[in-house]
Amino acid sequence: MKRFEKFLKTCQSNSVKFIAEMAGLNFCLEVWKEHCKSQGKEAKDLNIAVQVMKRIHRILDKHQEFLQKSHLKTLARSLQCLGFEKLATTLNSQTLESDKKLAKYPVGIGAARFQLQYMGHYLFRDERTDPDLRVQHFIPDTWQRELLDVVDNNESAVIVAPTSSGKTYASYYCMEKILRESNDGVVVYVSPTKALVNQVVATIQNRFSKKLPDGFVVCGVFTRDYRDNALNCQILVTVPQCLEILMLSPHRQAWVKRIKYVIFDEVHCLGGEMGADIWEHLLVMIRSPFLALSATISNPKHLTEWLQSVKNYWQKTESAMDESTTSPSVTRCTRKLQKQLPEKKSYRVRLVLYGERYNDLEKYVCSLKDNDVVLDHYHPCAALTVKHIEKYGIPLDIAFSPRESIQLFDAMLNNWPEWPRAYELDPEEYICFKNKITIKKADARKYEHDLKKELSSWIALGQKDKLNDVLESLKPSPTDSSERVQSMRFPLLVDKLNAMDKLPAIFFMFNIHNVEQAAQNVFWNLQKKNKQSSEQNPKTEKEIETLRNKLSKMKKKIEIIQSLDPKKQTTSKVENVIATLTEYTALKKRLAKLTKVPPDCTYANQRALDEKTLRRLLFRLRRESSCSIQAMLAKRGIGYHHSAMLSKQRQFVEILFRMGYIQVVTSTSTLALGINMPCKSVVFAEDSVYLDALNYRQMSGRAGRRGQDLIGNVFFYGIPLPKVQKLMKSNVPELKGQFPLSITLILRLMLLAARADDKADAKAKVLSVLNHSLLSFSQQRNKDVLKIYFIFSFQFLLKEGYLDQEGMPIGYAGLVSHLHYHEPSNFALVDFLTKGLLHKLCQPIMKGSLIFSEDVMEKLVLVLAHLFGRRHLPACYTKYKKTFSQSKVFLEDLPEEFAAAVKEYNNKVENNFGCFLLTAAKLADMEQEYHLPLSKLDFAGRTCEDSDLASHLIKNTKRIMAISPFACLSGMVDQDLFSIHNVNKAVFRTVGVDASNAPVLWIEKYDNIGRKMPLNAYALDFYKHGSLDALFEDNGLNRGDAYNMLRDFLLTIKAIAASLCELCEDENDNLVLAFKQLAENYKAKLDKI
Repeated sequence: MKRFEKFLKTCQSNSVKFIAEMAGLNFCLEVWKEHCKSQGKEAKDLNIAVQVMKRIHRILDKHQEFLQKSHLKTLARSLQCLGFEKLATTLNSQTLESDKKLAKYPVGIGAARFQLQYMGHYLFRDERTDPDLRVQHFIPDTWQRELLDVVDNNESAVIVAPTSSGKTYASYYCMEKILRESNDGVVVYVSPTKALVNQVVATIQNRFSKKLPDGFVVCGVFTRDYRDNALNCQILVTVPQCLEILMLSPHRQAWVKRIKYVIFDEVHCLGGEMGADIWEHLLVMIRSPFLALSATISNPKHLTEWLQSVKNYWQKTESAMDESTTSPSVTRCTRKLQKQLPEKKSYRVRLVLYGERYNDLEKYVCSLKDNDVVLDHYHPCAALTVKHIEKYGIPLDIAFSPRESIQLFDAMLNNWPEWPRAYELDPEEYICFKNKITIKKADARKYEHDLKKELSSWIALGQKDKLNDVLESLKPSPTDSSERVQSMRFPLLVDKLNAMDKLPAIFFMFNIHNVEQAAQNVFWNLQKKNKQSSEQNPKTEKEIETLRNKLSKMKKKIEIIQSLDPKKQTTSKVENVIATLTEYTALKKRLAKLTKVPPDCTYANQRALDEKTLRRLLFRLRRESSCSIQAMLAKRGIGYHHSAMLSKQRQFVEILFRMGYIQVVTSTSTLALGINMPCKSVVFAEDSVYLDALNYRQMSGRAGRRGQDLIGNVFFYGIPLPKVQKLMKSNVPELKGQFPLSITLILRLMLLAARADDKADAKAKVLSVLNHSLLSFSQQRNKDVLKIYFIFSFQFLLKEGYLDQEGMPIGYAGLVSHLHYHEPSNFALVDFLTKGLLHKLCQPIMKGSLIFSEDVMEKLVLVLAHLFGRRHLPACYTKYKKTFSQSKVFLEDLPEEFAAAVKEYNNKVENNFGCFLLTAAKLADMEQEYHLPLSKLDFAGRTCEDSDLASHLIKNTKRIMAISPFACLSGMVDQDLFSIHNVNKAVFRTVGVDASNAPVLWIEKYDNIGRKMPLNAYALDFYKHGSLDALFEDNGLNRGDAYNMLRDFLLTIKAIAASLCELCEDENDNLVLAFKQLAENYKAKLDKI
């Protein structure tokens, strides 16, 4: 059947397809009859009947124009043979005759139930058949055509559609449009991760080519550690941090004006804890249209309204800017032209929603029983409770496969036999299914919707108990096992999925060590099976050993022969050489055949990749750490993927997985965001606090490859049932915006306004950032808090000498903005500079020398590590790690004078921030402040009827101006806000500000039980010994993580050195020379890895 299906896919003639389908129907029907005869009264394999019905569906849906009476009669007899008499009559009522022989082969259930329960993944969708001239290789759906219209009209759009639904196609259509229009326009593709940058660049380079003027290219890249043709390309692929650098750079505004479109992939990162403010800055600063793509936004309408308000601002601003720069005579001409030309819709922001996955997802809970893995189907309704349905309803993103709809109906009928609507919702009587030969996906979705509606209505009917019984009956009952046992038996799960044809699969875990260990455990399990199979034939083992010994001897002989001069050899010796080489090749082939891994001892798909390509990919890894382990795993179809790996290692796994060679990948969340690695199954193999509703939807969305898999599978292995329920019924957090401002950002905005060539444009961007944050959208209180924070920041910059009285940047403003991603360490560094501490430290070996001693370099690294290499170790690390091979591990304290300078700097910040909090406290919502956050108990009055304790506490509450009324109970007063350690405990929660908004450099950090957490000395240790292995063994860092952190540390040193060169007029200044020498030394050590 696989070859038959392959023929149908490649066949171009519809008439030939029709003939083949009719022949296939007759063949399947005969197979079904023979099967029924052989089985007798035993259970039948309905998969054969499914193939019969599948052929009937295709013939009726795809080849209607070729059907004649004889064909209709054949189809009717086939339906009659399956026991679907009513459907047969509907199809051919005139020619159908009763045939007792055909009645011997029924499937035993109704036609509608059969199609839903056994053919759900084969049901046809209502797809458009009219081609779109803008698309060459497929017929786009209606919602995809809307995306193309958005791009054609130069509009913006927020696009929310499931993973693998085809939303990314609009991005490439947009790129093609800009490339076609001119050689000057630029499209910027903003990727959330550097890993996705590499993948997108490869796709663009394969997809587009164009002849451009010398010095220009089609595609460029800009990440923090790699930059290639960033400013002379038409398609720039970058990350948010780097695009923000370009947008805020006064000297890059001419390039910024060339941007015609910006594509934001995974725009839900707006709701993340790290870097969310940068996404927001970009969205409010860009003047061009944009496409914002995501699969997981719970409040897309709110996001679209905010973005539309930003575009409205730009429409008004640009109109005012045009009027101010145009003379009256030119304006009159322009208005005449505008009347003639159609209005360009470039400020509209559309919301494009598409909620349906192409493939259904079915979930399973895995448990261990004896020496086997048991898979229990997990119905989506099993995650719900009566209370949840009553309070929130059934979540919108909980979807059923057709067979799950049947399961729900049966459960409802079993638990309420007198159910009034049972007949109406019976599959055989349901209005959309009755007497319908071809049930479509839309019909099944309508049935699902009606079942959900009916289930919710049981609460209003007073049938909560019966509703609870339905939900309980759908819950599986897996057995519990310890984490250790689950880890040991993990290879059994992989074997089970392989036997069920559920590979390729991604196994998500959250601990890097577990990711690598799990992959290796799977490998050793295969190795064990291979050894057991080879032990069954001792003769083969002996022959392999003999061949290896013989080849070893012949190899030495060949090496000797090759060293001889061929011109001096006689004819007979040459013939002997040829014979030896021929025998050597034959023996190698024989050995390869004997040592070939049996199919049941590997997961690799040998047909997906030839040996030469695999060797070429492995050659790229030859110099990377863990190369041999990755190669060993890859040859068995296994890989692992996490952020601590080097980019080449991750790309190796990604390439082989996409090609279909690797079938098993263990991974952290690195494969959840954006990277195109669809698979048949997703397995959650480890519980973690990081496994939340958002990550669950991102990860599970990888399951089900469009065009390859009929259904996607999600498995839970080792995840507690309550956690599974929470994941499935919890909504993705709404995008409400993070605190958008920082002192460094405000300094960068002032730099842009002061130094940009186009002052009006720069001013408009600055005001857009300050006035249009997502946090303050329709929230006047938040807007007022941000205004006060701006004043606090401005005062700080003024007092510290970064701005003059006119607000113009001065002094070290450029250095601080250059190190913006290291706030507050950037301010502390400048404090050291202004106090002369670094100049005092950086003294050469002797007066007039340009060389600095190693002692000076090490002390400089120590100071910089305290500022820019801050990675804390657990407090318990000091107890359990007594001796280290090469590293000191624990970073020494800052030198006294530097520590005193940090303390003085912190005191200044605390005083200023305390004043800011006192002012901001006036904007707090006092009604909310006097309510407990969970119980909502009101403490605003003088007594509480429900609680004597509450009444007593209320009477003793001090009425303080800026302290939370509950913090007052511990004796805190307004003055305590001037200590940064008290801020988070005491500040009003409705103000939306905490200690993280103050640029304080914490010299010491303590864990939750008050133990001091030492700083990891990785940066200084590496400078001393230059060993990545030592950082792995002693400092507890993964090699990939360690390398990335060291590279970032080096980039920071280089940035400081470059900034000091610009600031200092004397090129031979000791400080400048010291940083140059340190950058060179550090780079030399890093290059040796």
